[in-house]
Amino acid sequence: MSVFGFLAYEILRIYSFLVIVYVLINILISFNIINSNNRFINMIIDSMYLLIEPLLRKIRSVLPNFGSIDISPIVLLILIRTVQYAILKYSL
Repeated sequence: MSVFGFLAYEILRIYSFLVIVYVLINILISFNIINSNNRFINMIIDSMYLLIEPLLRKIRSVLPNFGSIDISPIVLLILIRTVQYAILKYSL
C-alpha cells in the first residue's frame, strides 16, 4: 500500500468514527440527555454537521423515504468501508 493509500484509509477510518459519534450525539440530544444549548456541545455539533451532513444529504436524496427512520448514516458507513476495502485489496 502506498503512502497516499494509507493516508486515505486512515482519513476514511476517522471519518467513519465521526459519523458514528454524530449519530450518537443526535440521538442523545433527541432524548434530552445532552443539552444542545451548551456552547461547547453546540460548537461540536455545528462542526460535525458541516463535515458529515453534505454526504448524508446526497445519500438521502437517492434513498426512498422510510418515514422517521434514517438509514443514510448506515449507507454512508457501508460506502466508506467499501472504499477502505478497495484501498487494501488493490493496494492503492
